[in-house]
Amino acid sequence: MSPERQFKLIKRNTVEIIQERELLRRIKNKGCLKIKFGVDPTTPDIHLGHSVILLKLRCFQDLGHQVILLIGDFTARVGDPSGRIKTRGPLSSHRVMTNAKTYQHQSFKILDPAKTKVRFNSEWLSRMNFSRVLRLASHYTVARMLERDDFHKRYQENYPIGLHEFMYPLMQAYDSVALKADVEIGGTDQKFNLLLARQIQKSYGQPPQIVITMPILEGTDGKEKMSKSLGNYIGITESPREMYGKIMSLPDDLVFRYFRLATLLSDEEIMLKESQLEEGKLHPKIIKKDLAKEIVSFYHDRSSAEAEEKRFETVFGKKEIPEEIPFYYLDTQKMKEGRIWIVKLLQLTGLVRSSSQARRLIEQGGVRWDGKKVQDINLEICPGDKHILQVGKRKFMRIVKR
Repeated sequence: MSPERQFKLIKRNTVEIIQERELLRRIKNKGCLKIKFGVDPTTPDIHLGHSVILLKLRCFQDLGHQVILLIGDFTARVGDPSGRIKTRGPLSSHRVMTNAKTYQHQSFKILDPAKTKVRFNSEWLSRMNFSRVLRLASHYTVARMLERDDFHKRYQENYPIGLHEFMYPLMQAYDSVALKADVEIGGTDQKFNLLLARQIQKSYGQPPQIVITMPILEGTDGKEKMSKSLGNYIGITESPREMYGKIMSLPDDLVFRYFRLATLLSDEEIMLKESQLEEGKLHPKIIKKDLAKEIVSFYHDRSSAEAEEKRFETVFGKKEIPEEIPFYYLDTQKMKEGRIWIVKLLQLTGLVRSSSQARRLIEQGGVRWDGKKVQDINLEICPGDKHILQVGKRKFMRIVKR
């Protein structure tokens, strides 16, 4: 493929490329580029928000370039201060390495393992003596570090900043030196770190890497960045049922953004769907089903996606109860005088995480008992042989007393 055609595919969906002309020149002159993506294994799971960058890395692989998945097992012990108003707590080495294993396994749902080099930055950072650390620190100033938005805000508001936090972007920058990276890719929230790496590479006599920033994908709430801590995420290892249901709950105005950032559909295919929607040839619900089927098929298989589409239509299109519902056997010893508080039952079944969540769902009309909406948070029920407990639109549990 010509360098110009490669450049066009690489640029698709990016926010910014620094510097575009240099990227095109290196593709022409070097052919195979080293593409760095660094990730700190601070949590064990990858979600669709991470997939935006991983899909771009897959694009580089398909074009014949070398992708380096850099596991920040050393930097994770400090923690990225990006977007933080307080210092992160340290992670144990065991926790970091456990998370790192799941990151590698899950990333290969998108990346080609045969075309991916996995490296750990402890290979070089753990071996640096204090003299080398001082040399690294000498290439940047405190004044420039405090220009960074999160550090500046914390300094102005008198939040403490640990000196080790200043070292984080320097360590990440040194990773690019150790790998001799041609390109580094990250989210828009990583722009400071990525640009700093360019400067540090220059200081060590290397050509500065090209920086590519990718959009931040909103979560299922349609507002905040997708995050496990916010509960608005879609995990790439979730079951087809959970994944399909979450996608169907997305706000309509996010559907085409997800098509562009979280699927392999071409611009032409997506534009065709957009035009069909505008012309009234396709209903928004049909397009959202196409999105759910596309994503479930990618991370599982087509038959699973089609099965979930059929089940979803049965349950939510025709308002019927699904045939396959898990059982919960209610122990009579957990009941007082043959009755049980609805909030307690919701917790016992695992349909909610806490009593406060149960109360909130009941108040919002999100809990049903045998098809009837539960309106009283103090309701005590007297279960018979079999009942259906429903939470929201997707969660069902068949209650059987024993």
